[in-house]
Amino acid sequence: MSDEEETQPTDEQKIEIAKWFLLNAPAGEIQYIAKDMKAVLQDETLYITAAAEAFPLYNKSHMICLDFPDRSGEVMVTPFSEIGENEYLDPRTAQVAIVDHVNQVCRRARPANDEELPTPYIEEYRYALDIEVTKYVSEAYPKGICSVHCVNGKDVEEPGMDFELVVVISAARLSPQNFCNGSWRSIWNVEFKDEAQLVEVRGTLQVGAHYFEEGNVQLDAKHECKDSTMFTSPEDSAHSVTTIIRHHETEYLNSLQTSYSKLPDATFKDLRRKLPVTRTLFPWHNTSQFSLRKDIQKNLGLEKKK
Repeated sequence: MSDEEETQPTDEQKIEIAKWFLLNAPAGEIQYIAKDMKAVLQDETLYITAAAEAFPLYNKSHMICLDFPDRSGEVMVTPFSEIGENEYLDPRTAQVAIVDHVNQVCRRARPANDEELPTPYIEEYRYALDIEVTKYVSEAYPKGICSVHCVNGKDVEEPGMDFELVVVISAARLSPQNFCNGSWRSIWNVEFKDEAQLVEVRGTLQVGAHYFEEGNVQLDAKHECKDSTMFTSPEDSAHSVTTIIRHHETEYLNSLQTSYSKLPDATFKDLRRKLPVTRTLFPWHNTSQFSLRKDIQKNLGLEKKK
């Protein structure tokens, strides 16, 4: 057996490699990666296997939004809206979307069953929070989308029990013709604790950006935070929780802007090699003592003779 034959990856390894590339595709770029993977693998069966495993995970992690076939609404594909294989609930319209993950489309929809929806008591809180968050997202994020799901205690029928809602927010700005794509994703776990009359809020914020004109530069930033407020009426609780979300997301965006403003002075210098090939520390604090023009003239023998 030749060395070339010994180093050939197995079919299982090829599938895992293809999945890795698909799962790590930047926002809005998985279809481009899929096309390339199909050409590289040159095996339809291997590609179908890799795509069938990778696309559902990618779609849920990026919280993509799909229109219903009759344009009656849209559904966010997330781990919190998943109620069955390829089935995702849109609580706003009480419809269940049957999703084709690889083609990223909703093939058909059906009305949600009663057991798939929260009780009227929980729905009051879910609906009120959905209204407030939708207002906030429409103001804060161009083309932003959001959804609110009950992930714990949806069978609670009256006060006295705890329950948990999850707010998901997703926004993307895709401009492949200009070689840049970006996305914002935030997940807010909102726990209503009846005995303590407290609402605990935990957020996970993720920002991604990809610039690929004559290069390949990616940003993948993540931030976690937590806060709390009083457990009151559905409307008051919704307003308080949305205020918390607005505060922390605005604060994080401002911190990112501050960091980027310091890139030329701090970050770029930190990326440089501390010691050049001469093994002599370069004095970044005082570069005026060096003259590139003089060094070039000296090396080329172009110095003016006195």
